[in-house]
Amino acid sequence: MKKMLILSFAVVLSVGGLRAQNEPIVKDSLAYALGVQIGDYFNTNGFTKISMSEFQSALAMVLANQPTVMTLQQAQQFINKKNQEARAAKGAVAKKAGEDFLATNKKRPGVTTTASGLQYEILKAGNGPKPTAKDKVKVHYHGTLIDGTVFDSSVDRGQPIDFPVTGVIQGWIEALQLMPEGSKWKVFIPYNLAYGERGQGAKIGPFAALVFEIELLQVIKQ
Repeated sequence: MKKMLILSFAVVLSVGGLRAQNEPIVKDSLAYALGVQIGDYFNTNGFTKISMSEFQSALAMVLANQPTVMTLQQAQQFINKKNQEARAAKGAVAKKAGEDFLATNKKRPGVTTTASGLQYEILKAGNGPKPTAKDKVKVHYHGTLIDGTVFDSSVDRGQPIDFPVTGVIQGWIEALQLMPEGSKWKVFIPYNLAYGERGQGAKIGPFAALVFEIELLQVIKQ
């Protein structure tokens, strides 16, 4: 019994030691967590060159309930303006990067460019029927940004998906109606045939050109 108690105590000490090692060593965890959160907001929105002295001064005045140079409403309006400017600058970079990528890509052997600017490369030729705008399809796909960053993939999930032909972005709608069943294509989609000037979620920014590998498994006639 004594040995069992000693062993149990040793296990508790060991687990406690592991927990202590995993906890952040800071004097004020809440202050540190807020700093991490605010710092991440700054990085995400491109506010990496701000005056820390001005930031700390404004923060101290607000916490002390002292009058600030800007009202809360003015501050929010100014931040919104800067966010819009940052998004516009980031969008301009993404737009040019996409245009340059597609201009180079269209010169590669095997790449076809349609009148809309959509580009595709046939990886595997199918001989089945082509879907129409009225049909549904079952596909496997792997979607990336032009730098190779994966943003969505039924292949990685191991589960194909079915949906109406017209229930997706314009670049997909066009490509699907060109593909015979059984085909696998690599499709390069300009921003205006994808998610446009707004982007989609956290992974697809404004003006982003997209790359998909699409395997058309089945045309579901309606």
